[in-house]
Amino acid sequence: MVTAVAERKTHQARSDLEEQAERWRREHYANAVAARPERRNRFYNLSWMEIDPVYLPESDFDYQWKLGDPGHYPYTRGIHEDMYLGKLWTMRQFAGFGSAFETNRRFKYLLSHGETGLSVAFDYPTLYGYDTDDPHSEGEFGKCGVAVSSLEDMKILFRGIALDRVSTSMTINGPASILWGMYIAAAESKGIRKEKLRGTIQNDVLKEYIAQKSFIFPPEPSMRLVIDTFEYGMKEVPLWNTISISGYHIREAGSTATQELAFTLADGFEYVKRGIERGLDPNMFVPRLSFFFNAHNDFFEEIAKYRAARRIWAREMKERFGLRNEKAMKLRFHTQTAGCSLTAEQPENNIARVAIQAMAAVFGGTQSLHTNSLDEALALPTERAVKIALRTQQIIAHESGIPNVVDPLGGAYYVEWLTDRMEEEAYHIFDDIDRYGGVIPAIEMGYFQKAITEASYRYQKEIDRKERIVVGVNKYTVSEDISIPILRLDPKGEERQIARLRKLRESRNRQRYENAMSELRRTAEGNENTMPAIINAVKAKATLGEITAVLREVFGEYREQHII
Repeated sequence: MVTAVAERKTHQARSDLEEQAERWRREHYANAVAARPERRNRFYNLSWMEIDPVYLPESDFDYQWKLGDPGHYPYTRGIHEDMYLGKLWTMRQFAGFGSAFETNRRFKYLLSHGETGLSVAFDYPTLYGYDTDDPHSEGEFGKCGVAVSSLEDMKILFRGIALDRVSTSMTINGPASILWGMYIAAAESKGIRKEKLRGTIQNDVLKEYIAQKSFIFPPEPSMRLVIDTFEYGMKEVPLWNTISISGYHIREAGSTATQELAFTLADGFEYVKRGIERGLDPNMFVPRLSFFFNAHNDFFEEIAKYRAARRIWAREMKERFGLRNEKAMKLRFHTQTAGCSLTAEQPENNIARVAIQAMAAVFGGTQSLHTNSLDEALALPTERAVKIALRTQQIIAHESGIPNVVDPLGGAYYVEWLTDRMEEEAYHIFDDIDRYGGVIPAIEMGYFQKAITEASYRYQKEIDRKERIVVGVNKYTVSEDISIPILRLDPKGEERQIARLRKLRESRNRQRYENAMSELRRTAEGNENTMPAIINAVKAKATLGEITAVLREVFGEYREQHII
């Protein structure tokens, strides 16, 4: 009887709310738009979800199921009970250009201005596993990141920086295990034990096939290398995050926020599955998996995306994979503001864009944050530009008041509706991927690539038609010369780098080098973990290109199928 009464009351409350909402639209909103016809237009976020003019509470909202308290399952409100009250997010500025010497100076500059974690950008030859003096590298030295071809370069990159006191993130994928091996060896050369090292390698090869395209090997051997790092990290480098599952590059390639959310988590589920197949305990290795998301311009959509990501991950880890370790259910993520949203036109406007995006990341509960610089649509950032970007984070941290409340937008009608909607849409995409037979078959059949291409094309057409306004690009334009300073690289940097490589090859112990390379080949051809052999080769002064060449010979190279 009591239950029946409660149900009638709930039904009546829901009816009252729906009637109230309809009355508001009919009597108040209709009058408002009658005076301003332009407000009759429908509004859509960047995932093309239609947005209502106002949101009211849901009468049957289940707080414990949908939200839970901060720091508690399903972690919608954040993975820590006190969030930023106990510790602010790590402030990283992605940096890398030219030679290791130049980037080392930039690292020290950023640390002196309050950066709390390092983040390394590598140039394209390094991303593809080529040395600076390889013919494939011609003209690309240091353009989009720092060139690291050897252990010697890695030592120079972190010269004078205490690797046992700083957390380092490295955006590297195809040859991630090799660069990680160099970092471990560089630390050990300073007397720092690998058990003390903290940081992250991106190491997300699946999103390379989906979006960024700096893949080297076919999917299966690439996945083997990734799981090798999981296994090695668990045993030898326990404080290190052995992967940063990246939606950032998926979004930069043109996906919607919902696609970024779903594709990224689907990749994460695949890595968990592969680790379990290796025989690893997911309660042990999953807590070292981290994520990397984009922060784009639609403020509330981005906040809802992060909240939905935490909730989906927690439920899937607990209910699908049966994990018991709460740390494995907590989705930890780094955020970078959207490089693709920055404009070469009126570049000073990018300061405002980055500030809005950074606030969305903080409202959404990020653990780490990079803010792009105002000049990045034109060139690598200058010191002045990168300092403004870092100060943006510090102003949010110390002046805005946002970090003083845990999940300050929790319970907001629009935010909760949008979080639910993004979760719902993500599960539709998971179903699509399952119909293809999983992530790798979907990659091979072009599912992800086609979806991103279509979303990117649609978004650009809306800008071209002025259906979406980009300030300074298709509205409020001006004709003026760009007057901001542009970073110039050391014109002799490449020459010096090649000379160092030549000297390294001439000075190394030939027998030790050949023994290490033979061991590497034997390991790659077998089933053993490749990390010990890679580190041994690095210490024998084998270069990045030489190690990658052996793995190319054993594993082959991936050639993407053309999808029509």
